[in-house]
Amino acid sequence: MLRKILTFFQKETVLSISAILAILSMFIVHPSGKYFSYIDFRTLSLLFCLMSIVAGLSEIGLFDYLAEKILSRANSIKSIIVLLVLLCFFFSMIITNDVALITFVPFAIIILKKMSEKQKNYWILRTVVMQTIAANLGSMLTPIGNPQNLYLYSKSGMGVGEFLILMLPYTVLAAVLLFVTIVLRKKQPLHTLQIASEVSFKNYRKQVIYAVLFVQCLLCVAQILPAWFVTIVTVFVVFFTDRDTLKVIDYSLLLTFAGFFIFIGNMGRIPAFCDFLKGIISGNEILTAVASSQVISNVPAALLLSGFSGDLKQLLLGVNLGGLGTLIASMAS
Repeated sequence: MLRKILTFFQKETVLSISAILAILSMFIVHPSGKYFSYIDFRTLSLLFCLMSIVAGLSEIGLFDYLAEKILSRANSIKSIIVLLVLLCFFFSMIITNDVALITFVPFAIIILKKMSEKQKNYWILRTVVMQTIAANLGSMLTPIGNPQNLYLYSKSGMGVGEFLILMLPYTVLAAVLLFVTIVLRKKQPLHTLQIASEVSFKNYRKQVIYAVLFVQCLLCVAQILPAWFVTIVTVFVVFFTDRDTLKVIDYSLLLTFAGFFIFIGNMGRIPAFCDFLKGIISGNEILTAVASSQVISNVPAALLLSGFSGDLKQLLLGVNLGGLGTLIASMAS
């Protein structure tokens, strides 16, 4: 029994921590009807819908198909590396950073293993590291690029245009630096690697279904459609057309959010703790967010600090930049 608990804790460390913190906080602020006001149901429902849609598109092979079509045009190792990294960078803006990495890192490893032994040993680790950086930095541009963006976008009340303008300079700078990092390396011809398109993508019915559901989510992000309506439609459609997709959703992320919502809500009702944390964070949102992300990762950092920060824009920048650094700085990493 103890071994099972330890195994679960190792596998779901962040979820376990959020649950422990939530439970401990309940001894200080006893459960009541106010607990429901802690939880941002709009963010959770929209995150669930996006994960369902992306999982469905992944299952029907959309991302593999697009990746192979793009890579089939490569004529050098350098161009392949650029494409593999930029795939993570740009796709993370619409399918989230973790899904981009789950999709394209294994794909990159399969492709790079076709190189000569010397080239393979040199490029695999470097490419995966750059893909990780690319996914974390590319995802910061859009509200749906990663969970902390979706949460802070919803909490701050920013419009989509305001959000994009805020994050665009940092995203462009990140793209330039990634591109320069790769291009400055010596060009190597493509001798031992052949890219052959083997992925089929023909399920037109599901293509249309998931495309419509995705547009619906974008309308919800733009605050045109209500979250409850989008959630009901998504659950109904996915359940009756592709219910296996519901089995591969990362429910632990949703539960992690719920746990931190309860902990933050309870701590916010303790004046001494609230004043102490506000004193630390106020005026130091970026630095505090970057530092805390290195220890607890950027999603929990966004959830925790947002309850005590008066400048959510600076906090948004901090948790996105804070995704770089340690292995746990970003949950996607």
